[in-house]
Amino acid sequence: MKNIYSNIFKVNNNNLTKAIKCLKKKDLVGVPTETVYGLAGSAYSSKAIKKIYTLKKRPLKNPLIIHYYSLEELRKDANLNDNFFKLYKKFSPGPITFVLKKKKDSLLSNIATAKLNTVAVRFPKNNILRKILKSLNFPLAIPSANKASHISPVSAEDVAQEFKNLLKIIINGGSCSIGLESTVVDLTSEPKILRPGLISPEAVSKVLNKKIIINSTSSKIKAPGMLKRHYSPGIPMKLNQKKAKFNEAFIVFGKKYKKKKNIFNLSYKSNLNEAAKNLYKTLRLIKNKNYKMICVCKIPKSGIGLAINDRLNRAAK
Repeated sequence: MKNIYSNIFKVNNNNLTKAIKCLKKKDLVGVPTETVYGLAGSAYSSKAIKKIYTLKKRPLKNPLIIHYYSLEELRKDANLNDNFFKLYKKFSPGPITFVLKKKKDSLLSNIATAKLNTVAVRFPKNNILRKILKSLNFPLAIPSANKASHISPVSAEDVAQEFKNLLKIIINGGSCSIGLESTVVDLTSEPKILRPGLISPEAVSKVLNKKIIINSTSSKIKAPGMLKRHYSPGIPMKLNQKKAKFNEAFIVFGKKYKKKKNIFNLSYKSNLNEAAKNLYKTLRLIKNKNYKMICVCKIPKSGIGLAINDRLNRAAK
């Protein structure tokens, strides 16, 4: 596909150097991760963090996930515990975010952590982002690169459509391999899932050898993805539907559905990982086709299906 956006840059040393210089100047850069595309800025700079909240029109009560390259860097900002080390060893770098107690002498911007005494942290697996992080002497706050409550982006083109020329540099790392945001685990007391993702509650429970509760509806927002309305295409949605009218978009899953103009299949093979990867791309496609209503068939709630249902429920609010 031909790049029609002047602010999308292919991956090479010259362009990564430009991005790194931009971040050092407290400006923002669109970056790929294995989950969704992110809007990156220095987590130690309130100037950069304010730009993130302003550009996204994000509520200040909604904290950001701080992305680190190494464990040594994280030790400066957060108190680590046994549960963290067990999960870190098994799943990091990867699509898991840990909520930890923030150190009092941390250099993290208070705005990035929504003035909480906790911080959400992640070690991304994407090699392009890891290369950028390795070149910096500060971690990066990286929320999804979209306006607040909108559909998360899974390609550089999505980011460019969202922000137009308000963002100078977007690094094109291709399509995101997972396509849904990370699993968020609160480790500040008894471990609990605040946001489901690819790494399931069962997988977390197995590593920690204890039952894990899911607390994604808590009134206290300790991590991203907990707002009731989120990931929305801005179109009314009806979930767990068996059929749709001809003028309604129908999101389906599995081979039993016939190919029609208004049918959008997340996975003909009934593969939930494929469905997760296609979800946001499908919602964005439907929005661009100007449908006025979206119907969604029942999606299994096993594995990453739990996360798919979480995103659909919030998008339908």
